[in-house]
Amino acid sequence: MKKILLTLLCLSVIGCAKHPEPEKTVDVLLIGGGIMSASLGTYLNELEPDWSIDIYERLDQVALESSNAWNNAGTGHSAFCELNYTSEAADGSIDISKAVAINESFEISKQFWAYQVDQKVLNNPPSFINNVPHMSFVWGDDNVNFLKKRHEALQHSSLFRGMEYSEDPEQIKQWVPLIMEGREAGQKLAATRMSIGTDVNFGEITRQLVDSLTSKEHVNLHLEHEVRDIVRNDDGTWTVVVADLGNDAKETSVKAKFVFIGAGGGALKLLQKSGIEEAEGYAGFPVGGQFLVTKNQEIVAQHQAKLYGKASVGSPPMSVPHLDTRVIDGQKVLLFGPFATFSTKFLKNGSLLDMFSAMTTDNLLPMTHAGLDNIPLSTYLIGQLMQSQDDRMATLREYFPNARDEDWELLTAGQRVQIIKKDEEHGGILQFGTEVVSSADGSIAALLGASPGASTAAPIMLHLLEKTFKDKVQTPEWQAKLKEIIPSYGQKLNNNLELTNSTRAWSSERLQLTFVPVEPEAAATTEAPAETATAL
Repeated sequence: MKKILLTLLCLSVIGCAKHPEPEKTVDVLLIGGGIMSASLGTYLNELEPDWSIDIYERLDQVALESSNAWNNAGTGHSAFCELNYTSEAADGSIDISKAVAINESFEISKQFWAYQVDQKVLNNPPSFINNVPHMSFVWGDDNVNFLKKRHEALQHSSLFRGMEYSEDPEQIKQWVPLIMEGREAGQKLAATRMSIGTDVNFGEITRQLVDSLTSKEHVNLHLEHEVRDIVRNDDGTWTVVVADLGNDAKETSVKAKFVFIGAGGGALKLLQKSGIEEAEGYAGFPVGGQFLVTKNQEIVAQHQAKLYGKASVGSPPMSVPHLDTRVIDGQKVLLFGPFATFSTKFLKNGSLLDMFSAMTTDNLLPMTHAGLDNIPLSTYLIGQLMQSQDDRMATLREYFPNARDEDWELLTAGQRVQIIKKDEEHGGILQFGTEVVSSADGSIAALLGASPGASTAAPIMLHLLEKTFKDKVQTPEWQAKLKEIIPSYGQKLNNNLELTNSTRAWSSERLQLTFVPVEPEAAATTEAPAETATAL
C-alpha cells in the first residue's frame, strides 16, 4: 500500500516518467556481481541448467566491492582464531556454540569450492585458497586466562581438536618470530594455533564462478548496469528497472520470476524499493576499514599466520585487531588492522547520501534506539577517526614491536553495513553478522549484513535456497544434486569424527590443502600435530 501511494504521489505531483515495458523475462535475476550472487547463480545453474539467469553489476567488473581481495582480510572465517566468536559468561564459562556453527559453515564453503574444482568451474586452487595457520595471541593475566579457558572449551568439539596452546615465549617465537622480536621480557603471553587455517581470495573465486556461469547459454552478465527500481507485478513476478551507465544511463526493464539482491551495502535500499512487508524496520549502519600493509618480503617471511587479538571495548566484532598473511595474485603480503572509518556511503564506490536515503518512517525509531544502546561503539568510532598514522603504527607495535614506519602504507578497504532491526524489548538493535530477508512467497530475497560474509557464502546461499525454493529443495532431484555438491549436506560434522575426517580429507585433496585427521582422544599439547598428505 505504501509503495502504491508513493507511486501515485510521484505521478500526480512530480510527473515521473513511466518505467519502460520489460524487454524480456528471465527465471532468475541477480543484483550485484559479488561472491553471493556468484555462489547462488552457480547453485541454481547446477540445479536447473535450463533456467535463464541475468546478473547486473553497476561497476565495470565483478568483485570490485567487498569481495575484492584488497577490501577484506581474506580470512576463511572458521572460528579458529576469532576470539569474538567465543563469548565469556558472567560465571567465567565459555560459550562455543557460535564458533561451532561458523566452523560447520566454513566446511560447507570448502566442500562447495572443492566440488567446483572437480567440475572445472574453479581452477588452480592456490590462486584462491592457501593454508595459513590461524592463531590467537593475547597478553596480560586476564586475557591469558580467557584464552586458556577458550582452548579448553573448544576441545569439547571435534572440529577444534588439534588446536595447539602455549604460554612459552620460545614456542610462540617458533610459530611467529615477527611478533616476538623486540618484545619486553617477562610479559605474560599466550597463543593458540590451528595449522589447517586458510587465506582466501574471494575476488578470484567470484571471477572464476562468474566466468563459468557466463559461458553457459542461458546466463548473461550486464556490467555497468545499475538497478534503479523493483516493482511487483500482479502475477507475482517482478519488473526490475535498470540503467545502462555506459549508454547515458538509458533505462530498460526486465521481468523476473525470482530476484536476489546481493548488492552488499547497497542491498538495503533496493530491498526497500521492493515494498515487501518483511523489509520494514530494517536500517543500516555503515562502518569502513583501513589496513596497514607491507610488501617487504623480508618481513613477510617472518610471519606465516593470521593472528587475531582481542577487540577493544566497544568496538564491533569486525574490528578485532589482526596481523595477517595474505596471498593475492600469487604475492604474499602482510596486513594489519582494521582501523575503523566512518562514511555515510553504503558502498566503497557509493554515495554520501546512501545512509540518509535509506532512512524511512519504519526504521528511524529502531535506528535511534540502537544508537542510544551503542554509545561505546560511537565512542570507539570517534577515537578511531581521530587517530594519526603514528597512532596506527603504535597499535601495530603492540603486535610487531620492531615495525618501522617506512615499511608500511595505509590501505582503505571496503565498506560494511551492519544491520539495525526492530526489536520488541529494545525498540531497535544493532545486529552483527548476516541475515537473509525474503518475501512470504519466496519470489525475492536479499542478503543484509557483514562478517563472516564471504567465508560463509556457500552455506548462506544454501539457506536462501531452502527458504525461497522450499518445494524444489524437497524434490528427490534437488536433494540428490545438493548432496553431490555438498557431500555432508543435512548432517553435522561436530563430534562426528568419521564424517569430519572424511569431509575434510575430501575437500582438502581437491583444494590442495593440508589435511590433519582428528583423533578421538586428542589432548591439548604444545607439540604440533603431524601433518599428512591428503588422501581418502
